[in-house]
Amino acid sequence: MNTITLLKPGEFELSDSPAPLTAPPGEALARVRRVGICGTDLHAFRGRQPFFTYPRILGHELGVEVLAIGEEDTSGLKPGDRCAVEPYLNCGACIACRRGKTNCCASLKVIGVHTDGGMREIISMPTNKLHRSETLSLDQLALVETLGIGAHAVDRAAIESGEWALVIGAGPIGLAVTQFAMAAGAKVISLDINADRLTFCREKLGVAETVLSGEGALEQIREITGGDLPTVVFDATGNAASMIGAFQYVASGGRIVYVGLVLADITFYDPDFHRKEITLLATRNSTGRDFKRIIGLLEAGEVDTAPWITHRADAKDLPGVFPSWLEPESGVLKAVVSF
Repeated sequence: MNTITLLKPGEFELSDSPAPLTAPPGEALARVRRVGICGTDLHAFRGRQPFFTYPRILGHELGVEVLAIGEEDTSGLKPGDRCAVEPYLNCGACIACRRGKTNCCASLKVIGVHTDGGMREIISMPTNKLHRSETLSLDQLALVETLGIGAHAVDRAAIESGEWALVIGAGPIGLAVTQFAMAAGAKVISLDINADRLTFCREKLGVAETVLSGEGALEQIREITGGDLPTVVFDATGNAASMIGAFQYVASGGRIVYVGLVLADITFYDPDFHRKEITLLATRNSTGRDFKRIIGLLEAGEVDTAPWITHRADAKDLPGVFPSWLEPESGVLKAVVSF
């Protein structure tokens, strides 16, 4: 089967590898049809992804078709079912899993990051990590994982209807946060260094307030919020300077939610942290409950991913085209690979 392996930073290899023939008990063989490209993949290609080793088969945003089911399975899945893949392999026994926080299992392995992922034609996955939809397209199913990151972050923030929420970073994760923050009733402000992405937020997502990052941004945000500043700030950039800078934008008594991950130390000025009584939250991955809820919202037409996919490639072309997707001038919002 066609398999794409990231051998080391900057070097992909397209090869023919043996395909699994049967599904182990409790698992299913699935034909990978779509693979979404996210920041994790870009960071891995650059050699800047935490908790990562080479060589590695990337790919954790997957739209798949079930081929075969292992013995003694009670999931109800059947060959031909189209599914989104929940790529988080958790132990089920640690304190986080016992409390329902499977997204931050003490021994969590994410396919495509800690173990080999979906950039290959066939993959075997536990059936409880396959989330079926009878109506969604393979493109939509491949985007469920990205949407889950945003949905989980918004849940962590416990947004109240009518409060101002600032989303820093208008990439795919920031857009997912934006959509779910708006659905929760927040008045959203989008902040980014890229004017085109802010235009996308206004025209495609209906964000009323957008601010171009740079000199004067703080005063503009203060003016938008009537002098109060936002009570919740999401940073979805994965950039250390931006994450540190998020402290200046949050209102007294507000919350900061770090959605992006960066291989760096994050520092803040403690007197301001205490003076404002800021709540600082991390958010990681999502849960099976998030996947089911998001699929329901997509099926009901309450979340629209149609404008998201800006770039596509066939698997055989990925090694050649992938480096261009790292260039800002390429205008990549979300790239999808077809297998």
